[in-house]
Amino acid sequence: MSQFVLVPGAWHGAWCWQRVLPLLRAAGHGAHAVTLTGVGDRAHLLGDRIRLQTHIDDVLAVVACEELTDVVLVGHSYAGMVITGAADALLRSSPTPLTHLVYVDAVTPYPGESWSSQHAPEIVAARVQAAGATGGLALPPPDAGVFGLEDADRAWVNRRQTPHPFAVYRDPLHFDAARLAQVPRTFIDCTSPALATIAVMRERVRRDPGWRVVELATGHDPMVSAPADLAGILRSCAA
Repeated sequence: MSQFVLVPGAWHGAWCWQRVLPLLRAAGHGAHAVTLTGVGDRAHLLGDRIRLQTHIDDVLAVVACEELTDVVLVGHSYAGMVITGAADALLRSSPTPLTHLVYVDAVTPYPGESWSSQHAPEIVAARVQAAGATGGLALPPPDAGVFGLEDADRAWVNRRQTPHPFAVYRDPLHFDAARLAQVPRTFIDCTSPALATIAVMRERVRRDPGWRVVELATGHDPMVSAPADLAGILRSCAA
């Protein structure tokens, strides 16, 4: 059985996976939800020293401390950056504990890119301006309606979102793309509604070799809006 390590996207914490965790565990898998430093239940640690590498180290620490093998790394949205960096480090281990990478409507970076690299200039400018209200420390969360959530789900996510460390927005990620290509990779394309900032990634995974693409007719937060469907796709990625 596999050990799923679930990494939330920006503004989210481990809480966002609570509808998915029991579904994976009921199928006999291990499931571990990570909260990245400075967000969610670790929002009290928000500070100007948090970088992309901090978040990569958060994931690596879970794998190491739990002594996990047969790991399926799952990254949502921004966390595509995080799991890519963590995978690059894990693949230097012998034997590697990593068996699959899953990008849930997530950033799929090329070496040297940052989270912001493929955002339109007006998006980058708006986010820089928004973070400016905190002195560049953090990016305030958007209304969860932009993720296609409605009613109780929208309110639930809005209550829990916290500002996201802003330095990670422009931190480049350097990794060995050839090494990463050794691992099976699945991209879950959330199509209804499709989040505009993921458009470049949707094109990439259909153009570049080595990707399995699965479409899911829900919004950008499928762990909230379609947990059973998402868990089913994740189970199909198990070793």
